[in-house]
Amino acid sequence: MPESLELLTGILGERSASDDKSALARLAELCGGLPLALRIIANRLLSRPEWDAAELAARLANEGRRLEQFTAGDLKIAHAFGMSYEQLADSARRLFRRLAVVPGRDFDAALTAVAGGVPIEDAWDALDDLVDLGLLQDSSAGRYRFHDLVRLFARERLQEEEPPGGRKAVTERVTPWLLRMATISGRWFEPGYGPPGRSEPDHSVPSSEEKADWWLRVNVDNWLGAMRAAAGSDRHSLVLDCAESMHWFSERWVHGPHWHEVFTLGAESAAALGDLEQQATQLNYLAWVHSVPPADPQAMLRYSAEALKLATQGGAEAQVAWSHEYTAGALLLLGRSDEAIPLSFRAAETFKTLGDIDSYVQTLANVANCLRDEGRYAEALQQFRTALALMDGEGSGMTPSVATHSRPFALVRIGQCLGHLGRRSEAITTLSEGIALLGALQVSDFRHAGALEALAALLAEEGRTDESRRTYALAAQVFEAIGDSAASSRCHALATAAS
Repeated sequence: MPESLELLTGILGERSASDDKSALARLAELCGGLPLALRIIANRLLSRPEWDAAELAARLANEGRRLEQFTAGDLKIAHAFGMSYEQLADSARRLFRRLAVVPGRDFDAALTAVAGGVPIEDAWDALDDLVDLGLLQDSSAGRYRFHDLVRLFARERLQEEEPPGGRKAVTERVTPWLLRMATISGRWFEPGYGPPGRSEPDHSVPSSEEKADWWLRVNVDNWLGAMRAAAGSDRHSLVLDCAESMHWFSERWVHGPHWHEVFTLGAESAAALGDLEQQATQLNYLAWVHSVPPADPQAMLRYSAEALKLATQGGAEAQVAWSHEYTAGALLLLGRSDEAIPLSFRAAETFKTLGDIDSYVQTLANVANCLRDEGRYAEALQQFRTALALMDGEGSGMTPSVATHSRPFALVRIGQCLGHLGRRSEAITTLSEGIALLGALQVSDFRHAGALEALAALLAEEGRTDESRRTYALAAQVFEAIGDSAASSRCHALATAAS
């Protein structure tokens, strides 16, 4: 917040020169850009020359006492908030303070209605009043948020004006509603689920994959906070259902920073319920989390070993196979492909025996990855083509949605193998087809970036300089978006070299 820091240092004048700039920046951040808050904090420092900015920032870090620190003489920020609060109707005041239980940083009218225990039309009216009085901020996307200090004020009002039973009732409405919404949204991407049943009466429930995807992303702080709250109150079935529903959606958002916590909560809830199979499942998901760059193969080995033990105890053959598969993936990352290949073959045979063609095809592709990493490109190519034939075959038994999602990755791998075999023209065509399908599925992750970089290199080898430069630049953008700055710099350099 450069403007806030500028205002703070302007009020402090010469005093600001004696304080650490990072401490002043932290103070500006804690004030959240509110001019009154910045003025109060500046006045506190000016009236106490023996204090330094770092000491005051440390005091403000305590949320429980933060509001009382925003006092300087007659200036009290809580009084300013209180004046606006008192202008509200009783119903709007009640809704305002109840919104303090929302776990995330922002919310929409549907969640507001649930927290307030009111019809959505009343929620809209109250939200308008709260925005008009400066107690909420809104956006063009129909979402609202508290300023951090206003949220603390709302929590104080909730604590002082709602009886314990009332506060508990609000939480018990919000937490299950968020978990239900997240679970329904996640199941849009699960084979065998898809759209919610016609009996679903809630119009806020997403009506398409696109809307489910959007809801899960913008509300991640809310439903993850609800998972934490439910786990803390021993509502383990709700937590486990939500974690399990995220399995396929997590494939669409592989770089989401929260998957480790989601599946850890799932594993812990499964353990509390005594469900060995689901505990093994969640642990295998955690092994997958650590396969995403920057990968941690040692963590993968730990989680897959624990999953194998529990799956064996519970007689969960599919999870035994998945633990073998994730162990193979970790070994491959460690350069031990000779050990990985037999494990992947073993997993593939188990899935074939179980009649799980979706998983069988995925493990075939992983066998091919092992062969490719060993430099056995012709064998890898054959395996990828076998997997692709099953994806394309109507009678193969694959779930159509799984085949649609898997096909672009198979094409990318086939294109890469063709490139290694010197068949550049075929490789470029196949890679381009796979990348186009990834775009249609709105997949933008390390696999997409790697495919673009591989295509750019092949175009350069073919002398198609302009296309190569553009493709390297696209790869750099995707790498930058997923936080891989080294790969982004590399692709930018290659794009510049191709100019």
